Amino acid sequence: MGPFNQNIKEQTTFNPLHSRAILPCEFQRMRYFHCFITGVLLFLSVPALSQGTIRGFVKDAETGQPLMFILVGLEGTSIGTQTDENGYYSLTKIPDGTYTLLMANIEFGAMREQVTITKDKVIAKNFLLTKGENVLSEIEISAEGQDQRNNVNISVETIRSQDIKRLPSIGGQPDLAQALTILPGFVSTGDQGGQLYVRGGSPVQNKVLLDGMIVYNAFHSIGLFSVFDTDIIGNADIYTGGFNAQYGGRISSIMDITTRDGNKREVDGHVGLNPFGVRAQVEGPLKKLTEDGAGISYVASMKHSYLDQSSKTLYPYVNDGNGLPFRYTDGYGKISFGGANGSKFNLFGFGFTDGVNSYQNVANLNWKNFGAGGNFVVAPPGSSVLISGNFAKSNYEIVMKEANKPDRSSSINGFNFGLDFKYGIKDDVLRYGIEVVGFSTNYKTFALIDQNNIVETSQNTTELNGFIDYKINRGSWIIEPSLRLQYYSTLSVLSPEPRLGLKYKANERLRFKAATGIYSQNLISVNSDRDVVNLFYGFLAGPENLPNEYTTPNFENKSVNNVLQRAFHYIGGFEFDLTERWNLNMEGYYRDFRQLSNVNRNKIFENGNGENNDKPEILWSDYIIETGRAYGADFVAKYEDKNYYFWLVYSIAKVDRWDGLNWYAPIFDRRHNINLVGTYKFGKDKAYEFSARWNLGSGLPFTQTQGYYQGLPVEGGISVNPIEGNPNYLEVYYGTLNGGRLPYYHRLDLNLKRTIKFKNKTSLEVNAGMTNAYNHANVFYIDRITGKRVDQLPILPTIGLDFAF
Repeated sequence: MGPFNQNIKEQTTFNPLHSRAILPCEFQRMRYFHCFITGVLLFLSVPALSQGTIRGFVKDAETGQPLMFILVGLEGTSIGTQTDENGYYSLTKIPDGTYTLLMANIEFGAMREQVTITKDKVIAKNFLLTKGENVLSEIEISAEGQDQRNNVNISVETIRSQDIKRLPSIGGQPDLAQALTILPGFVSTGDQGGQLYVRGGSPVQNKVLLDGMIVYNAFHSIGLFSVFDTDIIGNADIYTGGFNAQYGGRISSIMDITTRDGNKREVDGHVGLNPFGVRAQVEGPLKKLTEDGAGISYVASMKHSYLDQSSKTLYPYVNDGNGLPFRYTDGYGKISFGGANGSKFNLFGFGFTDGVNSYQNVANLNWKNFGAGGNFVVAPPGSSVLISGNFAKSNYEIVMKEANKPDRSSSINGFNFGLDFKYGIKDDVLRYGIEVVGFSTNYKTFALIDQNNIVETSQNTTELNGFIDYKINRGSWIIEPSLRLQYYSTLSVLSPEPRLGLKYKANERLRFKAATGIYSQNLISVNSDRDVVNLFYGFLAGPENLPNEYTTPNFENKSVNNVLQRAFHYIGGFEFDLTERWNLNMEGYYRDFRQLSNVNRNKIFENGNGENNDKPEILWSDYIIETGRAYGADFVAKYEDKNYYFWLVYSIAKVDRWDGLNWYAPIFDRRHNINLVGTYKFGKDKAYEFSARWNLGSGLPFTQTQGYYQGLPVEGGISVNPIEGNPNYLEVYYGTLNGGRLPYYHRLDLNLKRTIKFKNKTSLEVNAGMTNAYNHANVFYIDRITGKRVDQLPILPTIGLDFAF
């Protein structure tokens, strides 16, 4: 778990009455033909899928919500599995006979039921489990440990809401964004307006999914909070690289977030208040849960930040008394329809807004994101296949107003649809599906040379995708070849993307693992990496006006075949269980960015002007082709028991980009990053919880200011008198691109919680916290014109209340 479980899926080697399970390992090489063999295995295996099968869903009897990570197996055999995020399990290829079906979980205890297996029959068994007062002492296999032993699980962490709440929270408000900054491979560029970068990839190269819907901006401008309410997160699978063919359309990372269903038994919820904002959540039945597991429920949440107002009073020492100029409002609602056979259908909608008032007295920004969609899970009677799907549509718009400059705006209007099929084949799992993604982008800005000249670009694109993934579990080996076919119809480009994951279980405690794959995307961000703070985050489908060729680091000219950005991932590492409580995980990685699109920072002439055709293309093109590499290692040590939790993360990394002229370090190239996290529960009924987090990061690159020179406004053209021109019109003379380094960053956050329980399941949580407890002045940036230093967050004491009913 700690703070986060790794992704738990599919079948496992089962023995719930042992204190230890067999452990796995992953290894990997780039062998494309394995991915095609997967397709053959699929069709050879399908005819036998319905022989001797037990499958079903496991739910919480108290709320009707699906239960993940429940061990399910046939007692006295090696046939077993765990329930997935839908509470689904499937046991296949079972010989004829009578067995005892056993379900085991530390929280829910054990449940047994006798079943009779007949060849060619599929038995559906759904269960409602009740929490037991007596924990089974013989079941000591953690969900995470069992998952590590039976899945490749490379470069992935699974986060649940209870994991997020264990961490020190900023403003007394636990949030997914704060949890992500602790994960290995993640780099945040600032407490105010910072962005998240993953293993050398930029934010636009991270795909965020909410119940299957693509969310184009999931993090608020302040950088500390996401658009998601922690209390409705059921499961968040965070892939920092090497992900299989189920996911595509991005070259860096995947954040797959699933919300939980509402309570189908009774109405409950909570209301919270802290110096940063207020939040509320309510859920309950529209049709109460029946004995066979059917029911309809709703869940709704809203959070609103008034930080732009409260910070002026509570933190008058921040930003010279101007406080923190950030505000946001997030709303989400969901209705879940559950059938007696375990199938379900969800409808959801959301609205997220964000605003920044006069940031450093130069900019006002507003963005909004609205959308709706649905997803479903179907278990057809008499079949061992599980069918799931999703459909959604959303719209994102952002507008930025700057002093003495025209407005900038960007929008993306998109939809996506997917269909997924999953089979269990004894210890193996076969999965395949299709996906359709479409979006249109509009980007409006001013010309770089003549700011009175407004430039508008609109583009549409559609992606048709298919994937196949086959996980083979054979003795000490887990082999998972997969293939994704990504077709960009607007470009008429087919991108075959083979991927492979391996794990080798060396012994009971040591597992080696590896992964590799090819990834592509057709979406870029339209901001400049000269900006220290990128509040404006717009989008554009792969631009058509890319250069016809680019220069490699060997100074060879290569033709640009298409606008796609591409990356190759290579990852290897090991897992080692020191004890039942201590776990070590280490991964090394190398990313080869074969083609990247970026805004041309060297542009000095307008394009489309015939008189500039004789100039080098790099001096007038809007965009350039870059290549790059990112490599490093992540080390994680975890300890967890009922009262203590400790997590140590150390990352060492190096990121380089080649822009056709020079190698440079991008603004997120943090060489060293350390996170220490600890939590301790104490007092009567463990009503108190103390948590702490300390972060140390090496300095980020920035471009130094070499000097200034007298500039001339270009609006008047050659008629401008250089002597009588605006004497205050200064231009910056830049030093070497990102040639400087900021000082080291470090910060200590502390939290103390006290939970007071009342009657009728009501409680009050009192949360006292301290962000940047020793008030270290971490530099954010230096204003290029005034030379004024701008620091990140100073010490921020908070007290929050959360009432649950």
